[in-house]
Amino acid sequence: MPSLPSPTQPATITIAPLEVRSASLAEQAYERLRTLILDRQISAGSPLQEGRLAEDLRISRTPMREALVRLAGEGLLVRRDARSYAVRALGTKEYFDCMRAREVIECEAIALAVGKITDAEIDTLEADIRELDSGEHNETEHWHFDDRFHLLIATASGNVVFPRLVEELRVNARLFRLHSPLHRQRENHDEHGEIVRALRARDPERARTAMRKHLRSLQEDVKRALIE
Repeated sequence: MPSLPSPTQPATITIAPLEVRSASLAEQAYERLRTLILDRQISAGSPLQEGRLAEDLRISRTPMREALVRLAGEGLLVRRDARSYAVRALGTKEYFDCMRAREVIECEAIALAVGKITDAEIDTLEADIRELDSGEHNETEHWHFDDRFHLLIATASGNVVFPRLVEELRVNARLFRLHSPLHRQRENHDEHGEIVRALRARDPERARTAMRKHLRSLQEDVKRALIE
């Protein structure tokens, strides 16, 4: 597996100041940094210094500290020292463990969702796939669609715990730097399309099989990349 950089200097990123509004400054700082991490605008291992971030966002250190502690609690950051953190890098074993857990949960979720998801929701998924299949789209746009796709199905299952588990597992997998949806756009579109067709047919076993095939294809793609 390619080695990750081990920077010794704080990450160089441009962050616009926060605005004072109804949401707390700590909440705003949390949302801003979480987006930057998941959109991969901050590299794994890059130091994030509490004081520097507070200055960039033009807030005091207290809400900045609260945001960093919350992100660390969610597993997105690891502490480096008393005043700095780094984006956590997911190891290969943990990535595949997350994907195997997703198989169990999402295959069950889609089997339940088949009888509950609405035609309008299926239409929306189909339209999103067509939109993403045309023109040029960056990795962030693919990731956000993939988020909506899998979370909508988990929510449609009717199990209130499934969406939370799927989101957590997807966030963890996002920290695995080797995985990117961009180089397998065609495969993703085809696999998502088969999942939607199974939902449209209201066939739970076909839907379960399509979801399992999609998740295992992602894993096989990573395995090939590790060997190369």
